[in-house]
Amino acid sequence: MTDHLSRGDDFARRLRGFGPLGILAILIILAGNFLIAPAGAILVLVWTSLSVTPWREIGYVRPKSWTRTVVIGVIFGVAFKFFMKAIVMPLLGAPPINQAYHWVAGNTAALPAILYLLIIVAGFGEETVYRGWMFERLGKLLGTSGWAKAATVLLTTLVFALAHYPDQRIPGVEQAIITGLVFGTIFAVTGRIFMLMVVHAAFDLAALAMIYWDFETKVAHFFFK
Repeated sequence: MTDHLSRGDDFARRLRGFGPLGILAILIILAGNFLIAPAGAILVLVWTSLSVTPWREIGYVRPKSWTRTVVIGVIFGVAFKFFMKAIVMPLLGAPPINQAYHWVAGNTAALPAILYLLIIVAGFGEETVYRGWMFERLGKLLGTSGWAKAATVLLTTLVFALAHYPDQRIPGVEQAIITGLVFGTIFAVTGRIFMLMVVHAAFDLAALAMIYWDFETKVAHFFFK
């Protein structure tokens, strides 16, 4: 029994480390994230369990109030999207229409798949991988000083932004840089991920509403004609 526990502890330790097994785990999670969403996030949860990593280290901390978390997350996410669409993206010269997803406009048949993409893949999946897991891994490498956390925010934002290039090109990258910096900073300060999942999902659902009901241009031109 003691030998069995010892082997289990050694396996967990090597998964948490940056030796061959730890690096292999990182590569598998990254591959899963880029190939089959939200496989990366599911693999992160498996890795967390097998490596006996405390759940709070990837931001999985139970909120004091789920209702408060959801309400604040929804309000912030929707407001943030309108701010980005009406002010930030026009200033960056982005087109008023998101051509990558304009096919969703009025397309009721596409809603179930899009809702899954935005709530599960983006809200749960991207936050678990880009904030929770990447912050834990980089925190182990760089430390927890102010400079280390700033570097972690920048590095995770860069990877997050580049992941948006294939389907949304430069405008998607620009938006992801700003949202990544905001979400990353919040996570660096709070260490909690569930509200960010709600914020991210609400942000994307607000974007979906603009596209589906075809009022993207009106929002984009609200301040800048």
